[in-house]
Amino acid sequence: MEDKSCKTPRWRMLKSKLNNLSPEAFQQAIAGSEQPIVIDVRTEKEFVLGHISGAINISFFAYDFWDQIEALPAGATYFVYCRTGRRSIRTCTLMRNGGFDEKRIFNMEGGWAVWQTELVEK
Repeated sequence: MEDKSCKTPRWRMLKSKLNNLSPEAFQQAIAGSEQPIVIDVRTEKEFVLGHISGAINISFFAYDFWDQIEALPAGATYFVYCRTGRRSIRTCTLMRNGGFDEKRIFNMEGGWAVWQTELVEK
């Protein structure tokens, strides 16, 4: 019997519907935005080890995660990242589905791990 199941992981399908930026483009977009809101969705322990300057920490695993996201100002431009990109993909998808303007939500590809190697360690 032929296997007709989907071979594309779900996170890749979700990612394809988002505004994804390389770390360098992400940094430039933040610099070019008026009052950007940079959201780090890693845990507090990960956040204190290093984060993008000016980022706020809203842990994807927090019990009140969605409440914190919903409390963000309407109409802002959001830049979301995590360690490798998986939690930020889920967060951006939730924000899109939760009524945030999808044109104002940006996901950083590769996350903090790539940011450090491409931008910090250069």
